[in-house]
Amino acid sequence: MKRLLLLAPSIFILGFAFPGAGFWGPVIMLGGLIFLHELGHFLVAKWMKLPVEVFSLGFGPRLLGFKWHETDVRLSALPLGGYVKLMGFNEEEPGAEDPHGFLSQPTWKRMLFYSGGILFNLATAVVLLFCLSMDRARVTQVQERWVVAQVVAHSRAELGGLKEGDQILAIGEKLLKGADWEKDIIPYLQARPEIHTPFQIQREGAAMTLDLVPANEDGKGKVGFLPGIDEIPIAWRPLHVGDAGPAILRAFQGTAFATIRITGDYVKLLTFRANIKELGGPIAIARIGSQAAKSGWRNFLNLCALLSINLAVLNALPIPFLDGGHMAMLGFERIRGRDLSIAVKERILTGGFVLLASLMVLVFVLDIWRLKH
Repeated sequence: MKRLLLLAPSIFILGFAFPGAGFWGPVIMLGGLIFLHELGHFLVAKWMKLPVEVFSLGFGPRLLGFKWHETDVRLSALPLGGYVKLMGFNEEEPGAEDPHGFLSQPTWKRMLFYSGGILFNLATAVVLLFCLSMDRARVTQVQERWVVAQVVAHSRAELGGLKEGDQILAIGEKLLKGADWEKDIIPYLQARPEIHTPFQIQREGAAMTLDLVPANEDGKGKVGFLPGIDEIPIAWRPLHVGDAGPAILRAFQGTAFATIRITGDYVKLLTFRANIKELGGPIAIARIGSQAAKSGWRNFLNLCALLSINLAVLNALPIPFLDGGHMAMLGFERIRGRDLSIAVKERILTGGFVLLASLMVLVFVLDIWRLKH
């Protein structure tokens, strides 16, 4: 059985925090990507002619569903997760009965079953990035705008209410349109230590003015944020057949580069070289997803692609209870020439469950801490 251990209480918090599209955007994103992941396992099982007893979106008690051939397709009570269960066999119970011969399948087929969800998530990212690349190829004119790319924690920018994604229209009497940040804006802010400075911004379509006071650092004003340039398409041309080739190449390159980068992030985390405060759980993901859904379908699909790659890399980690853990154990047994004992498998799976459960509790606590700060 394949489970993604995500914490259900977050869904209730999200229901209050993100009404409307801001709520349904991340729900559809997370639910859709988990569904596609489990669909990968399901299709490989059907290709192997193995009956599937349960295809569940969510885990825990069954809420509703329908029967499709021998498979109970269901929505379960805890909505942020999913699993596929082979009929009469539970891969997470060492020594379980195997009436339909999953364990007698060739090693490569069993590896393919475990990796089915990972491959589907990567394929999803390729498709989404291909669609975005095709759309980008049509753009003939863009409008540049200055936005807040990052806000430094506990800085004057954060204290003044500036948020990532805000479009900056003007700082004091300095208009951002056509401005050179290095020559026009930085000297202006550095000359205003401890001086109230109005920031005219636009946030989610609403204009507002924030009163920020640059900190005095060695006589120079410092607000504490990083700017970025966001390009908004304003003119398009029809699609050409020749757009497909470069778009496919960019989609595979983008997926490969993101996979390498995300894998590096997980390596840093597992080797204790990452800042634990940078970990994000379902609430953090949903907050980002909510912002992306409100900012437009391009940003939303791009985030879906990155999250799909993240889900693939996470499940490929050689941790028991994850797909990568099953593949690692199977690979070790093939190299060893005989299966591990049931007692050893039980200890490995128990350790993996405790590790994943502890990690989920940690990221959930960090998510709650961020909501309060």
